[in-house]
Amino acid sequence: MAIRIFACVTNSTERFMSQTKYIFVTGGVTSSLGKGIIAASLAKLLQARGYKTTIQKLDPYINVDPGTLNPYEHGECYVTDDGAETDLDLGHYERFLNVRTSQANNVTTGRIYQSVIEKERRGEFLGKTVQVVPHITNEIKERVQLLGNSGEYDIVITEIGGTVGDIESLPYIEAVRQLLWELGDNNGIVIHLTLVPYLSAAGELKTKPTQHSVKTLMESGIKADILVCRTEHEISDEIKEKIALFCNVRREAVIQSIDASTIYDVPVMMQEEGLDTVALQKLALPDDKETDLTQWNEFLHRHKNPKNEVNIGLIGKYVELQDSYKSILESFIHAGAVNEVRVNVRSIHSEHLTVKNLEKNYRVLMVFWSHPVSGNGASKEK
Repeated sequence: MAIRIFACVTNSTERFMSQTKYIFVTGGVTSSLGKGIIAASLAKLLQARGYKTTIQKLDPYINVDPGTLNPYEHGECYVTDDGAETDLDLGHYERFLNVRTSQANNVTTGRIYQSVIEKERRGEFLGKTVQVVPHITNEIKERVQLLGNSGEYDIVITEIGGTVGDIESLPYIEAVRQLLWELGDNNGIVIHLTLVPYLSAAGELKTKPTQHSVKTLMESGIKADILVCRTEHEISDEIKEKIALFCNVRREAVIQSIDASTIYDVPVMMQEEGLDTVALQKLALPDDKETDLTQWNEFLHRHKNPKNEVNIGLIGKYVELQDSYKSILESFIHAGAVNEVRVNVRSIHSEHLTVKNLEKNYRVLMVFWSHPVSGNGASKEK
């Protein structure tokens, strides 16, 4: 069900580096904060500065790949050029970077354990007791460095799925801790994405969840270099100072990520917050080249200022969850931007569509298109 659609930005000027640098993106407080979008946005900014960048996703579930996962639970399964069935975040990576991904860009706990067990069966461990440390963590480190060792990339951004403190994420966090130590100073950094909630009763933003999340990460031996704080309201300089002080990061390393009208606004917002500049400084990389987002901004302008509209009915089996057809819906956005049209999508559940009610459903669609509503609710007409 997945299709590929690329964003419209490429870079002709690239830098050349002798050693690949690594950026790890972790999440805290709650899931669904948008680690994938933050990772893709940072990668876009680094790419726009001339750095060859790619992203990989480490998923802590025990399934070997998302190919057999229920779309209602996990969204679409994104298929890459080499036939790998991967997480939907890889679709975001490709759309943001216009760089193809592969099996090496998506690793699951199931695949990690499968590989280690196969090695044990072949006798590669010479009869030693196979344990989480060092065997599982070594396998994770090996997978993380596959893309970096290929010589094709200056910077590899690794998104670690789940939330810090989850049992299933512990081997990945430990592997990251070891890898940061092995890489040495200025060769790897950690970006921690947290939530700064707004309590309407108190009328203020609360930093305590972020403080506890950072504390949990430090208990695993990892110090966050940059904090990206998701919020519904503007974070004041005073609150940023407080977060920096109690989370032991520099003031400029506290980045606000306020809710956006579209995910394609996020790279611009992260540029305004200086995320790419801080990351390059911590990696001891030159930040002298300006970030060129000219084509990206042109795409955004076309997307936000359509001249016409087009109506499309999307028939599918899993339409109750938008993420089930994420790449298709995103392709409408990209195609609409290129053609300067707004695409109104009406989802139709295939099991509710029959020869007998086809005309009735068509009339419902005509009403919808005459008076579009927000969202992509499924048609329940029978």
